[in-house]
Amino acid sequence: MKGFVAIVSCLVLLLLLSACASQKSMIVLLPDQDGKVGSIEVTNAQGSQVADKSGEGVTVDGSGKPQAAPPMSEEEIKATFGAALAVEPLPPQSFLLYFKTDSFDLTNGSAALLQPILDVINKTQSTDVSVIGHSDRSGSKEYNLTLSTKRAQTVRDLLVGKGVDPAILAVTSYGEANPLVPTPDNVKEPKNRRVEVIIR
Repeated sequence: MKGFVAIVSCLVLLLLLSACASQKSMIVLLPDQDGKVGSIEVTNAQGSQVADKSGEGVTVDGSGKPQAAPPMSEEEIKATFGAALAVEPLPPQSFLLYFKTDSFDLTNGSAALLQPILDVINKTQSTDVSVIGHSDRSGSKEYNLTLSTKRAQTVRDLLVGKGVDPAILAVTSYGEANPLVPTPDNVKEPKNRRVEVIIR
């Protein structure tokens, strides 16, 4: 649905800029970044029209009911919407870094992920990276919040030490409040001792 959103936002802008009732706008449904196709329903005071297959479209003019448009091939989509697709943002990329028990030391496997994280930041020229700390439920809530904050700060400092601009890093933490694997209280769960790095 992400490709669809990018196209719709451009077309809505064109529709708003056009005062001519005879002007037509077209919305085309595209797969999302994972290749999945959802559906859209375009509705106005005169009625509605659904598209639920890749390449299907809906046309709307200033005074009529939305109408089904002939399906577009990939080549036609590129020719018609190439400029809108070219500015579509890349999907966020996420990395999970795990920590040793009751510690803000990365596991060996997670330490090896720092370079791929740097590679993505540099390749995408990201200006928005979230560093989010978590803990398992072993210990008090207050202690776990402090520990998850230190974990997030550790990852932030490692990235800065490798050349990442600190201004693009946003550090937050949730303690034990957002487990990857739900557990009862006072249970040690390695997958919950983590920092998530989200690169946008």
